[in-house]
Amino acid sequence: MTTRGVLYVHSAPRALCPHVEWAVAGVLGARVQLDWIRQPASPGTWRAEFSWQGETGTASRLASALRGWQLLRFEVTAEPCATAEGERYSATPELGIFHAVTGIHGDILIPEDRLRAALARAAQGETVLEAEISRLLGKPWDDELEPFRYAGEGAPVRWLHQVV
Repeated sequence: MTTRGVLYVHSAPRALCPHVEWAVAGVLGARVQLDWIRQPASPGTWRAEFSWQGETGTASRLASALRGWQLLRFEVTAEPCATAEGERYSATPELGIFHAVTGIHGDILIPEDRLRAALARAAQGETVLEAEISRLLGKPWDDELEPFRYAGEGAPVRWLHQVV
């Protein structure tokens, strides 16, 4: 079964850009050339977006291939398909990698055992429940990546022609 998704490289130093392309090509098994543009949120870095199609699990393999570079900020998404839920991976140098399972409408699906563990830590006074839920939803990653998500001048624009 195949799915599709998007790789968002939010910021990468210029010297790392070809290595990102080689890593993505290694996962997809085909030559990849990303359209790199300057990242205004972090001068001296570049950004790119790449739509991909592959077997379920491709998002995981892409995130694993890219996670070792400390200067890279990226997200990988995969749409749900008949045999698998969707996925979202977010990575920043400061926070590391975040993974979430997503439903058909893009909502993050938090497994019951993770919610129970968050409740238990909060009940024992180890943490505040709001902070635990925020982390389970990936808010620290969203907060850090949000300035990088805005494309700036020259970025491709995707128009929605039909909303269901």
